[in-house]
Amino acid sequence: MAKTKAKLDWRMLLLLPIPLLWCWAASAGLLTNLEHMLLDLRFRSRGPLAAPVDIHYVNVDSRAIQSIGERPWNRAKFAEVARLLFEEGGAKAVGFDFVFSEQGHSDLVDREAAAKGNVALGRVARKHPELILAAQYTGGDARTQQGIRQFPFLRSGFKNREKNDTPELPQYPIMGATLTQSWGTIGLIDVDLAASKGETPRWVPLFAESIGPTFWHMGVQLACVQLGLPPSSARRAGSFVELVKPSGEVVRRIPVSDEQTLETNWFSEWNSSQFNPQTSVADVLVAGEMLKSEKEAERAEARDYFSRFKGGIVLIGPTDPLLQDLAPTPFDSEPVPKVGLHGNIVKTIVAERYLHRTPSWFLWVATLVLTLAVALLTITGGARSLFFKILALLALAGYAVVAFYVFRAYDWVLPMTAPLSAAFTTGFIATIIQLVDEEKQKGRIKGMFSAYLAPTVVNSLIDSGKEPELGGHEETITAYFSDIQSFSSFSEMMSHAALVDLMNEYFTACTDIITEEGGTLDKYIGDAVVAMFGAPVPLSDHAYRACVASIRVQRKIDELRVKWRSEGGKWPVVVHNLRARLGMNTGGATVGNMGSRTRFNYTMMGDTVNLAARMESGAKLLGVYTMVADQTRIDCEKHGGDRIVFRFLDRIKVKGKNIPTGVHEVVGFKDEISAQTLECLALHARAVERYHAQDWLGAIALFEQSAKLEPHQPNKSLAIESNPSLIMIERCHHMKEHPPGANWDGVFVMKEKG
Repeated sequence: MAKTKAKLDWRMLLLLPIPLLWCWAASAGLLTNLEHMLLDLRFRSRGPLAAPVDIHYVNVDSRAIQSIGERPWNRAKFAEVARLLFEEGGAKAVGFDFVFSEQGHSDLVDREAAAKGNVALGRVARKHPELILAAQYTGGDARTQQGIRQFPFLRSGFKNREKNDTPELPQYPIMGATLTQSWGTIGLIDVDLAASKGETPRWVPLFAESIGPTFWHMGVQLACVQLGLPPSSARRAGSFVELVKPSGEVVRRIPVSDEQTLETNWFSEWNSSQFNPQTSVADVLVAGEMLKSEKEAERAEARDYFSRFKGGIVLIGPTDPLLQDLAPTPFDSEPVPKVGLHGNIVKTIVAERYLHRTPSWFLWVATLVLTLAVALLTITGGARSLFFKILALLALAGYAVVAFYVFRAYDWVLPMTAPLSAAFTTGFIATIIQLVDEEKQKGRIKGMFSAYLAPTVVNSLIDSGKEPELGGHEETITAYFSDIQSFSSFSEMMSHAALVDLMNEYFTACTDIITEEGGTLDKYIGDAVVAMFGAPVPLSDHAYRACVASIRVQRKIDELRVKWRSEGGKWPVVVHNLRARLGMNTGGATVGNMGSRTRFNYTMMGDTVNLAARMESGAKLLGVYTMVADQTRIDCEKHGGDRIVFRFLDRIKVKGKNIPTGVHEVVGFKDEISAQTLECLALHARAVERYHAQDWLGAIALFEQSAKLEPHQPNKSLAIESNPSLIMIERCHHMKEHPPGANWDGVFVMKEKG
């Protein structure tokens, strides 16, 4: 046992690379998509958060496009929208989520009208510094003198601001002639795609350092205004971005990754009137026109409409699907407008609900500790093995529950994919190893017990899951008995070792055939084989199977005799002529575990079993080697048809029984019986009819004819003593001399057991 345990422990060391491999995969970013899926589950499990700031979305939707026309849009319309939101709505800040750049123009557009629109938007920007105009680093054809604009990520080595690109900016005169002499406020709308790794925008760079000023993200600019600070009241402070008052007092310390990026804490789904109130640019323009109406009711309705924006932050962004500015969020599996990202950044900063990531070492420690705990619980065996495996599953579930809880309560993002996957796969493989070991042990135990009990009994005990107990039940079975003819002469002529070898070979051959036909070995008694068909495994055709087994056993014994003769002097002559007699009977019997409470045997009892034993012993008295009672023949023919040939022998009354029974010889398979034997059987059947008619001379004449055709002719050298025809000839002579009388019922009373 100690050796097995040591082997198991050694193999468990081979599982160590599994958690290390998962940790490496997580560190290399191969599990990011799975980790994002689990993070999104945590968002949805947590649910929406109350907004710490009043944010409204004014959408450039299909209705708005109908009002302002197709691209390139006239900026005068947006200037009017911004003016109305500030002056009529009392908005605290307004942010545009698209860049009013030179590349937004076309030669098809009226240059003069476009210029007037730019001037109009520039005037609003100059008058209202809280109007945040978008800027963005773009790829493709958006080039500067240095080439394609690249976002100056510090982690990528862009630490010399004099060499960094500037973003794509609103054109003059919306912005000033130069960056140092400009009006309006710039807000970046870039997303850190490399960190987000997927369609969902998760990380944003809070600033970009380039030639001239530092450009701050729109979320930072809007948060400054919401907190009562002038736009751009931010500064770098190591691994933080600080929002500061003019006096120098720090209002917010925003933790950043790679000294620059912030992970978005999503507060709700997009389509939520409670958390994300929305309206259309078209509605703002219509309400603006209503303010000029001569009707007081319309003016009042317009004022009521604009009152919703008072003291709030307004984000104006493209929401029409045709504008292709959509992406999924943790709350929205289908793509929604990306403008919602900036609103969630503002909420994250104002509420100080920053998502916290664990240090890199935590991934390795959590993975290894959880894997070790699950593996140890999994491989713990013994009587409480199932209990410990349940604990292993609870450990996995417990880690997941903790990860969900700390996210909900403290905004901590614990790694889940690597720890759970490593622990599960390691535990699973450990379980497989353990199951293989247990199956081997189970097979070993099963093999050991099958040497003493029938394999079907062992299987039945294992499958039931119950401890074996004393008791029996009534079952219809076919009982099978076999015995070696003149076995006592074997033991006299052979050494003990040789006799054991012979019997083992003989028992193996017989038992294999019995089990192959679905029978169950009951026991060996000396040279006898006792078996049953129909229990413990139910068989509807048990009588037929038993008869087939008897034919195969007799055929196998014929083959063994040839083998033993070919082995020369290894065996005495008596072995060369070994023959066995078989008896069977079908009916109800008590089967089950019988014996003492400390040791018992799965066996059978009852009149059916006793009669089967008489069939075996009585076969000798009727000159046959396989004899069955009437019920066995009837049930065999019910399921096997005429495939097996029987010969009616007699109606007998065995010793100790008052009810007679018909007995039959199992001759063999119909398609294997010779024409001579079939003729013998026909003559024998006619002779039996004469016998029952008390025509002794007629019966003798027919029996004498069949005797010449019998397959077994008396031969002392072959240990064949007689055959049914010769036995019946002697019987007829006896009956002739001692007539049974007119009331004779044809029953022969056996005076001895055989």
